[in-house]
Amino acid sequence: MSRWFRSELMEYVSLIVNEDAAHGCLADLGKMGAIQFTDLNPDLTPFQRRYVSYVKRCDELERKLRFFAGECEKFELELDSAGKVDDFLDAPASTEEKEGAQLLESMEVELDGYESQLKELNTYSEKLTTEYNEKVELQEVLEKARRFFMTDAPRLAAAELTSGGRVATSNQDRGENLLGGDAARDMDMRFSSITGVVATDEKARFERMIFRATRGNCYVRFASIKQPITDPQTGSLVEKCVFIVFYKSTSIELKLKKICDAFDAHRYSLPDMDDAPAVDRMLTENAQELVDSRTVLLKNQDTRFRLCQMLAKHTERWTWLVLREKAIYHSLNQFKADVSGMLRAEGWVIADRVDDVKDAVNRAHANMDMAMPSLVDHVPQPWPTAPTHFTTNKFTYGYQEFVNTYGIPRYREANPALFTAATFPFLFGVMYGDIGHGLFLFCAGLWLISQEKKHDEQKLSEMAEGMHMGRYMIAMMGFFAVYAGFVYNDAFSLGLNLFGSRWEFEGQEDLKVQENAEAYQKASYGSPESVYPFGLDPIWHVTSNELLFFNSFKMKLSVIFGIVQMFAGTCLKGLNAIFFKEHLDFLFEFLPMVAFAASLFLYMIVLIVMKWSINWESRMLSSTCIDLAGENAGSWGSDAYDGDWGNCASGVCTPWGYDCQDGDTLADKCNLNYGGSGDGCQPPNLITTLINIALQPGYVDEPLYKNQDKVQLVLLLVAFASVPILLLAKPYFLSKQSHAPIVHAEEGHEEEEHEEHSFGEIIIHQAIETIEFVLGMVSNTASYLRLWALSLAHSELATVFWDKAMLSTLSINWFAAFIGFGVFAGVTFGVLLMMDVLECFLHALRLHWVEFQNKFYKADGVRFSPYSFKQTIKDSQT
Repeated sequence: MSRWFRSELMEYVSLIVNEDAAHGCLADLGKMGAIQFTDLNPDLTPFQRRYVSYVKRCDELERKLRFFAGECEKFELELDSAGKVDDFLDAPASTEEKEGAQLLESMEVELDGYESQLKELNTYSEKLTTEYNEKVELQEVLEKARRFFMTDAPRLAAAELTSGGRVATSNQDRGENLLGGDAARDMDMRFSSITGVVATDEKARFERMIFRATRGNCYVRFASIKQPITDPQTGSLVEKCVFIVFYKSTSIELKLKKICDAFDAHRYSLPDMDDAPAVDRMLTENAQELVDSRTVLLKNQDTRFRLCQMLAKHTERWTWLVLREKAIYHSLNQFKADVSGMLRAEGWVIADRVDDVKDAVNRAHANMDMAMPSLVDHVPQPWPTAPTHFTTNKFTYGYQEFVNTYGIPRYREANPALFTAATFPFLFGVMYGDIGHGLFLFCAGLWLISQEKKHDEQKLSEMAEGMHMGRYMIAMMGFFAVYAGFVYNDAFSLGLNLFGSRWEFEGQEDLKVQENAEAYQKASYGSPESVYPFGLDPIWHVTSNELLFFNSFKMKLSVIFGIVQMFAGTCLKGLNAIFFKEHLDFLFEFLPMVAFAASLFLYMIVLIVMKWSINWESRMLSSTCIDLAGENAGSWGSDAYDGDWGNCASGVCTPWGYDCQDGDTLADKCNLNYGGSGDGCQPPNLITTLINIALQPGYVDEPLYKNQDKVQLVLLLVAFASVPILLLAKPYFLSKQSHAPIVHAEEGHEEEEHEEHSFGEIIIHQAIETIEFVLGMVSNTASYLRLWALSLAHSELATVFWDKAMLSTLSINWFAAFIGFGVFAGVTFGVLLMMDVLECFLHALRLHWVEFQNKFYKADGVRFSPYSFKQTIKDSQT
């Protein structure tokens, strides 16, 4: 736990390795993931680096592997898994396995062969597909044109005869009479035609363009092709249709050909449609060629498929090998060649892993039989900014990423994630408190945990990956929602009488409770039997003042949780100041902040708890006049009064023996002598009491304890005194520390102006921090009331859904109840189990990021990005 509170200790080291053994050193260091290299060549561009040629070769290999993966995807082939990344990295290298430049050369030769083979097959496939499509289109054009000339043309000709008109058409430069009359007579009226195929999506634009270009001097007919045609370049299926255009002019023919080319419409030449044997012969020949072309095309696809099957088995493993080599050479580019044959590197190493790094470097040199010794040594200051690294596990990883999203902790700064792991699901549960709804969320988290190993091995979507990362957080959120539901005694808006209510209405057993009746306790007030064992008594869910009671309880609870969390954040600021030995921050920031927060806000919690714990029935009874001869004479000597009963001589007395007179005030009848109008016997309005601390210093109208007015006056003075200390003390001492005692001539004058400017910046910065803290304590305390507001909204929504969807339909009939249950389940799932979960999650997130973390969290750290093969491979998979 302590290792999670502050980040891991880091050491800045220097590595000097032999150039021949550098690849082996980095191969071992990449498996460890314990060092982050510093670029020692910042002045060099990427193309001027020592190993840029190797990086380019790796990029080329990656391109080829992406090409293989894309081809496999076309056949819907999944790449075979290379196993777990840890197993891949820990696998011992075989004697035949090559490394470094030899590995790249062997992979380049092998992958080049596969790529050229696959590209050749793809080119041949594209050519075969084009030829096959042309034959399919020609077949369709022949069939559709013959059908038109055999059926549609005679019908249109007959229609023209009845109207006295004539229509003629022809194929290309020859004309045929559609009416079947004398050919010689109609020779001058013969029409030419263009036939072809165009995409169905372009049909309307194609027809409109022809009409506009020819000004309506043509006749166009279309016929759809039932089977879609494969695009040879993309492989996608395209819907197409056959068209035939009749025209008369040569100029129109030129326009039509240009339009066809513009729309990528394929034109086909047809024989004379009146020559039936020629048409049938062409159809037969084309059908045979179509069968032969399809056979060759299928053979090509089968060859490509078998090649892609083989590539799918090895592509992922090849990719991991290339990524490993690329990471090695990329890191080598950050090394500096100070001496011929030697490379020097610097970087941050986790302090606990320094010895492992030394062993890895020495082992790599020993394997190469290098006479030149390696060196891993600590670098003296000054250092670059140390990175922040936390060792996390499956449970803590989600919470750490939760905090890192806001900002990376500063090196060795107190880590908010340690506290977030407990407080975030707890505050979510406070807002979402419901036994039934929380149980659904808890079971969802348990299911995600049970599928942990399965999901670890799968490639998940972004949302699924987020759910998998936060599986333990979801389970904890559900658990605390159930816990808070038991505290509220709320399950789907219904109270559970688990331990038996401690209150009862008169006539309750006979179901004859009068309206506006008051419940009475089954046991005496304050006794153990009068207290519900855990949570709130279920009787509150059926009372008329339910909302008033729950609002008061949840509002005070929200204020307590909020102030405690904010005060804990302020204390963490003090711990950071002690750890970093920032004495000014501790004395003149932390202590005034604690004094201000404790004197006003922690005191608020003290008042709330005191009001809860005081026996107000006894105090109020102590100031009540009892007439021994009246109706309330039976209460004299009862156990309700905690003090000693006095003697009553006048017959009308208070329990402690004060003789009541007309005109007596509450302060006269109260024996506590706490002051004010209530004198301690009247429960105070806490909001009024807290406001009057500042508005009426030294006076308390309804005190809770003796000398409360003096205590509150002292606390107010402490709060007021802490503000100027917080504002001025630290800038004053900083200016004293930075004051230069010796000034020389004109340079000293410039130095003095610079110091004055710096002091002004310090004052402005401190003023901002003071205002932010003082006003923030007030606004942030009010912000925590969202715990109460969202809990109220959740319970009221659940009540409305239950009353309107279930109770209103149960009294009708079974079918209405069935429908009502469906509506109830639907709105409960959609609103309360989905939308409200997200809403409560976001509000709990805000409370941690704004109200809690701004008290101490700098969030300006640098994340530790180690040289790690495992992380490189994982990043490539996202």
